[in-house]
Amino acid sequence: MQQPDTHKQLSVCIVIVNYRTAELTLNCLESIFNNENGDLLLSAIIADNNSNDGSVEHIGHQIQEQDWGAWASILSLKKNGGFAYGNNQILEKIISTPNLPDFFWLLNPDTIIHKHAGKTLADFLQQHPEVGIAGSRLENPDGTPQVSAFRDHSVLSEFLTGMRLGIFDSFFSKKLVSPPRISEIPHQTDWVSGASMMVRGEVFQQIGLLDEHFFMYYEEVDFCIRARRAGWSCWYVPESRVIHLVGAASGISSTRKELARRPPYWFDSRRRFFIKNYGRLTLFLADSAWLIGFGIWRIRQKVQGKTDRDPPHYFKDFFSHSVFRKGFVR
Repeated sequence: MQQPDTHKQLSVCIVIVNYRTAELTLNCLESIFNNENGDLLLSAIIADNNSNDGSVEHIGHQIQEQDWGAWASILSLKKNGGFAYGNNQILEKIISTPNLPDFFWLLNPDTIIHKHAGKTLADFLQQHPEVGIAGSRLENPDGTPQVSAFRDHSVLSEFLTGMRLGIFDSFFSKKLVSPPRISEIPHQTDWVSGASMMVRGEVFQQIGLLDEHFFMYYEEVDFCIRARRAGWSCWYVPESRVIHLVGAASGISSTRKELARRPPYWFDSRRRFFIKNYGRLTLFLADSAWLIGFGIWRIRQKVQGKTDRDPPHYFKDFFSHSVFRKGFVR
């Protein structure tokens, strides 16, 4: 195998999807400008998903005002087609050109990068040619880590997620989608958060773009599975640190006080994910497992007086979008 050229200046195209989050997007761009310092051949393209709130004009003006025009630009799209759609509009244009960047860095607008977060991911991918996808350690503003590396979904993991019983979680800890302990060392994983995910250009060329049938959520899980099935491994690289303001870009906050009702497209994406990757029987079993597990949790919650930290109408909404009400519609 040919050894990678470690002295080459790596080219990275950053893709950010904006939908009515202009200030978050500008903060993200400022952090990129301040913390990469010319170590990479960087370009950043913002795909605006038809915000219709002045985002395009405001972001475009600030790019010129801050003198970022040499490396940053914004593309106005004609519709809000979702996260995968927004990314794909940029990716498709660039992948079809002869000057393919080494890597594509998909960033949420509600992220602020630490110093060399991008270079760390790019260097890791350059040094490990068998790795197709690398994800950052996501953090809260106070520096505490968020779970950023995940395991595959399964019928058992859906039951555990619904039930939330500590003794079961401990016994089946290796089956939990979100590992109970956040690693401080790089390691191979099933999938990483799409909030900060760097992808080798060849991966897109081989397996295609993100699946636009996912409006939002589960698209990165699906993409990582497709990449792994094509022979590319996925790694978590915690030395790449990125602040993630959870829910700021989607409106789904992590605190009960501000928690919004889970949108229909979350349930639709989940249903499509299971059917597409595991089949109808697995979806039926996964929905059954979650509903039984969550039912047990609700009983424990009432009996033991546990705090309700779920989105409003969570059980009702889950059942309404489950296989028992919507069948196997993808």
